[in-house]
Parts: sequence; structure tokens; C-alpha cells
Amino acid sequence: MVKIAIIAVLMLFLNSSSASSQPNNAVLQNYIDELQIKQVVDDIDNTCDAKDWAKCRKYFLDEIDVDFTSLAGGSPSHIKADELISGWNKGLYKDKLSHHMRTNHQIEVNGDSAEVFSKGYALNILQIKNGSDLWEVWGDYHHSLKRTEKGWKVSYMKFSVVYARGNEKVREYIPEGEKK
Repeated sequence: MVKIAIIAVLMLFLNSSSASSQPNNAVLQNYIDELQIKQVVDDIDNTCDAKDWAKCRKYFLDEIDVDFTSLAGGSPSHIKADELISGWNKGLYKDKLSHHMRTNHQIEVNGDSAEVFSKGYALNILQIKNGSDLWEVWGDYHHSLKRTEKGWKVSYMKFSVVYARGNEKVREYIPEGEKK
């Protein structure tokens, strides 16, 4: 989908160029960067829901700063991306359904760095009965990304809860066999 959008942007610039209005390469590069960055933050959600942890890991630098304190308490952390993915794998195990959505992206690119603000929604559903079987949350995301030879990678991620409802045990519950 990003490739289609990039091609569309290129076509727009190429078709609108004339002797008096040549496409601005910096503006074009900024559009391409924004599309690629949006794809990264959106694909983090998609790969979590698909339980494709190897692909999800590719969107992060090796070490990252994370802040999920409004969701889970504790304090912000500097951790290895492998630890983050392992935690998500444990918490979003194969029998827990999840559905993440993100919208209202505000992207600022500054050379090889970028900041993204977006609004998010997540739904978790247990396949077993533990009271109510669902939990959902709305909140704001902040991502920092760095351009690398392998594309844009997340270096910082923060989620700030705006509202949550449902059975908190759904978010926290991990079956005995998954507590490795």
C-alpha cells in the first residue's frame, strides 16, 4: 500500500511539473518519509494482531526507550527491543485475540529523525471465561524513529491512556503454560 501511495505522489509531482513549476525534491522526499514512517507505526499494530513477532521486531532499533506507565505502572525503561517483543508475545499469546487501530497521525521529519503522534485503540478478548471476556483501551501514542540503512526504526515509544474499560484481568491474564 505504501508503494502505491509513493507512486501516486510521484505521478502527481511529475504530472504537475512544467517549465515554471518543477517538483521540489525535498518536499517529495518528505512525503515519501511520512508514508514510510506511518507504515512502520501502523505495521507494529498489524504484526502484533497477527502474532508475527519476527516481523514486528524489524520495526525497532536494537535498544529502545519505552513508556507504558499510564497502562501498567512502573517507570519508563531503556530496554532491548527483543525484550519488548518477548513481553508482547507473552501478553498477547496465540489464544488471546487483539485488535489495534491507529489514526490521526501527526508526523514531523527532521533529517534522519522523526516524531509521530497518533491516537490508538486496542481490544483484547480472551477465549476462556474469566468474568467479562474483553478489555479495551483508547490512548495517545508518541513514537520517535531514526532512519537506518534498513529503513525507519522506532527508538522510543510511549502510550498514554485516555480511557479504558472492561475486565482488567483480560489484559493481565497469562495462562500457566505461557508464563515462561
